[in-house]
Amino acid sequence: MPFVELDTSLPAERLPPGLAQTLCAAAADILGKPAERVNVTVRSGLPMVLSGSAEPCAQLVVSSIGVVGTAEQNQRHSARFFDVLTAQLGLGPERIVIRFYPLEPWQIGKNRTVMTFL
Repeated sequence: MPFVELDTSLPAERLPPGLAQTLCAAAADILGKPAERVNVTVRSGLPMVLSGSAEPCAQLVVSSIGVVGTAEQNQRHSARFFDVLTAQLGLGPERIVIRFYPLEPWQIGKNRTVMTFL
C-alpha cells in the first residue's frame, strides 16, 4: 500500500489537470503495485525553500511496504519518478527532491486492523 505525497510551491493553476491520477498510475507502475492500492496526495501553493532558494520547487515522499528499502531499489525508482515529475511540473531535476520511507505492514491501519492481518 504505497503512499505518495507531492508538496510543491507551484500554484494549483500551474499543475496539469489530473496530476494526482497521473502520479497514482506512475507510482503503481514504478513500484510494481496495483493502482487500487496507491494513495496520492498533492498539495500546491506551499511556501517552500529548496537548497536555499524559494524558486518553484517540489518534494515527493514515497512510502511503501517492501519496495523502497534498499539504495538500489530507490535509485531505480528515483530516476523514474524524476522523469514523471520534471515532465508534469515543468521543473528541472535540481528543483525536486524525493524522500523514500520503507514501511512495515504493522504500520498501516486499514479496515479496523493493520495490514499484517489482512
